[in-house]
Amino acid sequence: MTVIEGGVAASTALLALPFDHIFFTGSPAVGRIVMAAAAKTLASVTLELGGKSPTIVGPDADIRQAAAWIAFGKFANAGQTCIAPDHVFVHASVKDAFLAALRERIRRAYGDGAASPDLARIVNDRQARRLSGLLRDALAKGARVTLGGAVHDCNMSPTLIEAITPEMDIDHDEIFGPILPVIVYDDIDAVTHQINARTKPLALYVFDTSRARINAIIAATSSGSVGVNLTMAQFTHTGLPFGGVNTSGIGAAHGHAGFRTFSHERAVMINRYSPLPMIFPPYTPRVKRLIGLFKGILG
Repeated sequence: MTVIEGGVAASTALLALPFDHIFFTGSPAVGRIVMAAAAKTLASVTLELGGKSPTIVGPDADIRQAAAWIAFGKFANAGQTCIAPDHVFVHASVKDAFLAALRERIRRAYGDGAASPDLARIVNDRQARRLSGLLRDALAKGARVTLGGAVHDCNMSPTLIEAITPEMDIDHDEIFGPILPVIVYDDIDAVTHQINARTKPLALYVFDTSRARINAIIAATSSGSVGVNLTMAQFTHTGLPFGGVNTSGIGAAHGHAGFRTFSHERAVMINRYSPLPMIFPPYTPRVKRLIGLFKGILG
C-alpha cells in the first residue's frame, strides 16, 4: 500500500496513470473530472459524491426523535459530511412542535453555538466565507434566521433559516455546513416532485410512524440511500452498500459491496469433458443433426 500526499497537481498526475480502478470521494464537480480522466485509460470508477440530501418530517412523526436525529446528522462535524441532512421539509401540522423541539435539542447539545467545544470548526477560511456568503445571499432575498447565524472566523453556530425561495443560492448549492433550511409543506406529492426535479441525492431521510407513507415516499423518489427515523447511521452499517446514484455517485462500497468493488470476478472454466467438438466444422449432415438436437435442448 502506498500513500501519496498532495493537492491538485498530485491528484492530476495520479489520474493519468493506468489504474484498473479509481475510487473517489468528493464533490460532483471533481467527480466529473475524475471520470473524464479515467476514460482515457479505461479505468473503472467508484464515485461517492454528494448533493442536497433532503429530510422529510411527516405529520405522524415522533417529534422528539426527529429533532434529536436531525440535529445530530446536520451538525455533526458542523455539517461537513456528504450525507448530512441538507434541508428539512416539515408538515405544517407539526411545524411549531418540531421547531421547538429542534431548538431545544440544539441548545442542549451545543449551548451558545459557535463557541461550543462540542461543535466542530469550519475546515478553512474559504469554506467559512462560502457559508457566510450563502447565508447573506439568502437573507438579502427574504430568508429569516430563526436560530443562530453567528459566524466568527471558522466558528459558525448551528443556524436555522426559513422562507427559502428558488432565487437563493442556498436553495441550489450543497450547503455542507451548519445551516439548516426548514421548509413547510402540506402536500407530500409536491415535496417528492421537488426532490425528483433536482439531481439525485446521496441520502434521503424520512421521519414518520406511518409505514404506508414512508413506503410511498421511498417508492416515489430515488437516492443513494434512505434513512427512516434516523440520520447518518446507514453509512456505518457494514451489511449495507453505501453509494450514490447518478450525480450523487456511481457504484458502492462498505462490507461485501466494498469487497466486490475492489475485486474482479474472473471466470475460469476447465475442460473436463465438453461435447462441443462434436459440432465443430465441417458441417456434415450428422453435425447439422447434432446442432439441431442441441438447439432443441437449449430451447
